[in-house]
Amino acid sequence: MSKVLDITPLRSLIAIADNGGFHRAAASLALTQSAVSQHVRRLEAVVGRPLVERDGRRTRFTPAGELLIAEGRRILDAHDDTLRRLAISPAAQLIVGVTEHAADLILPPIIDRLGESFPDLDVQFRFDRTRRLSDAVDQGSVDVAVFVAEASERPGSPIGSLPLHWCSAPEWDLPVDGAPLPLVAIEAPCTIRSTALRALAGADVPVRVTGEAAYLAGVLNAARAGLGVALLAFTGAPPEGLVERFDLPPAPAINLAARIREGADTEVTETVLGVLQATLRTGSPALALTA
Repeated sequence: MSKVLDITPLRSLIAIADNGGFHRAAASLALTQSAVSQHVRRLEAVVGRPLVERDGRRTRFTPAGELLIAEGRRILDAHDDTLRRLAISPAAQLIVGVTEHAADLILPPIIDRLGESFPDLDVQFRFDRTRRLSDAVDQGSVDVAVFVAEASERPGSPIGSLPLHWCSAPEWDLPVDGAPLPLVAIEAPCTIRSTALRALAGADVPVRVTGEAAYLAGVLNAARAGLGVALLAFTGAPPEGLVERFDLPPAPAINLAARIREGADTEVTETVLGVLQATLRTGSPALALTA
């Protein structure tokens, strides 16, 4: 029996590469994580070799996986171009890139508004850190990128700001006898991490970074486990399992900005920007954010 590389599993594999993991890939494709995992297993059965492997909490591609990603992009480009040439192109697509966990506040109103105004539009999401999202706009793989303005070398359109709050596990206490404050944070470079260190240094609070993570989930887990305090950006209630602290020096809010891919649909992107600005003005659902 001949072996075939199906289009749908290839899209899942590439989404894992673009979004940094199975969970975010599944969200961007509106699939379950188990469906994305099954797609990868189908591809591995075709090529006869592993494509991804775990490296701690991260997903790492094998050499065969890296090769298939590169070839898969060319296959998908040719597939989609053929559909366009035959005038049977799929529905217009919008890819929105947002910093991790911004979905809690930003994504629901975007989905609702675009569903009302552009019902035939295929909206997908990509979750990543600021610099990679900005690069994706320049590369044409993201139409709208929402990011922390202070973390980007490329300017964007201001859309609002978010306050920063100190959080810890409910039972966690400040160190005594002048011991350094344990801090958990995103690994450098990270705007919120830098802001936390500056705020503490300005108040002459000694600090020691006791936990680092590549993504926000690791920081939240470390703080919940009592490894230290974390500086988080959110509106409303703190993330589940954490409490806000008011016994540490305040930190300034961070600013959010958006960049639009050159050539993106103006009507659609202006609608997205309007929703973002209105949402950040009201800021109802809780939001946790990394730079």
